Amino acid sequence: MAAGQVHNRNSFLDNLARNLGRNRRREVMRPAWDHNPQWDVLKGASQEELLEILKKQCLLIHTDVFETASAELPEQIGRLIKEYGGKSVITWDDPRFEEYGLSSLPQDLNGEGIEVRVWDREEGEDNLAFSANADIGITFSDAALAESGTVVLFSDKGKGRAVSLLPVIYFAIIPKSTIVPRMTQVAKHIHTIAENGEPVPSCVNFISGPSNSADIEMNLIVGVHGPVQAVYIIVNDK
Repeated sequence: MAAGQVHNRNSFLDNLARNLGRNRRREVMRPAWDHNPQWDVLKGASQEELLEILKKQCLLIHTDVFETASAELPEQIGRLIKEYGGKSVITWDDPRFEEYGLSSLPQDLNGEGIEVRVWDREEGEDNLAFSANADIGITFSDAALAESGTVVLFSDKGKGRAVSLLPVIYFAIIPKSTIVPRMTQVAKHIHTIAENGEPVPSCVNFISGPSNSADIEMNLIVGVHGPVQAVYIIVNDK
């Protein structure tokens, strides 16, 4: 069987409709709802208002937040790595690192006793092993949800999921222009990508601060099965 092919689909659906006592439906009409409350949350909020909501939510999810200008981002990242005690760091292989002046991080910090490695799509298990023992993982956020303090990451060949999930501390760089009210807007964006025939991310991660769990006697424990600290760096890119 060739990959991506569906065999006997029409005969199967025809038989199913016949057993249900009706003609087979060839088109499915999406219902037009009278109310769409998912679009009303934070409707009309400015980018500044969304940022303030995001920052307040981060207080509730045990996440540190810093703001910086685009030109000052490299200096800020280097300073934060040292302040959080990072001796081993892994980043995505993401063109935004070069766009924001961060491509020289390995050269800048390796001379200071801080090992910085970029995710290498050819290294496979070596990436995972380094990530699992790294102090800090750094990625850009593709979107951020003000309502819940969530960063949204679109995985790709150079954007391994392990970078945000395995190191002890996770840094998310959030361009201010990418902050949206809630998951509704991100879901719409993904649907638009698919409808336009563009490649859909292989995985979409929604990360709300450091890992935590309250499964045992409803006591909240932070840092259970992933990063024990999360740091959001907001970049004023507009």
